[in-house]
Amino acid sequence: MSSPRTPKTRTREVARRLALAYPEAMCELDHNNAFELLAATILSAQCTDARVNMVTPVLFAAYPTPQALAVANPADVETIVRSTGFYQAKSKNLIGMAVALVERFDGAVPTDLDDLVTLPGVGRKTGNVVRSVVFGLPGLPVDTHVGRLSRKLALTEHDDPVKVERELSGYLPSVEWGPFSLRTILHGRRVCDARKPRCGFCVLEDICPSSLLPRKRERRA
Repeated sequence: MSSPRTPKTRTREVARRLALAYPEAMCELDHNNAFELLAATILSAQCTDARVNMVTPVLFAAYPTPQALAVANPADVETIVRSTGFYQAKSKNLIGMAVALVERFDGAVPTDLDDLVTLPGVGRKTGNVVRSVVFGLPGLPVDTHVGRLSRKLALTEHDDPVKVERELSGYLPSVEWGPFSLRTILHGRRVCDARKPRCGFCVLEDICPSSLLPRKRERRA
């Protein structure tokens, strides 16, 4: 097919194809509830989901609730999360997040994004992850994969994750925001690797400007 002409039509076509390729939109951070996903997403900054999933069983066994984590010894939390990197800052954010949940939200994870982003260590991406994955609410998390693929596919020209989020959100129905983000992340990890993209296995190859460039050069030669 001919390449969709506008960012809006490209975004919708990308969403359609990714839905076929990844029918089950999956969050790869292991969790059982909103508190666990919130903590795991804080830990996932500059760290792989696989590494976080190795750490969180120990963390949640020791601190299964916000109330337990709120009174944790920082040194003990640092020891548990050390392998995720930036462990001192992450430990401080985890405990601060738990304290805020206990003191301001009666120990429950809030659903409103404006409330979520007031928690230590929680930005729009993390808040949108929790909203879309656990609560089934509209939220389009923009991580490095979503931002990178969106620019590569010419869905946006923005580098700022907030601007990318708002632009993509305007192109898709709100019910598709979360699944689109999850599928784009999966595609970025499994096919469109930043260093070695597997273009021959990509369901988006024929509409991807980056993939089409070599073909255009060949035609001119």
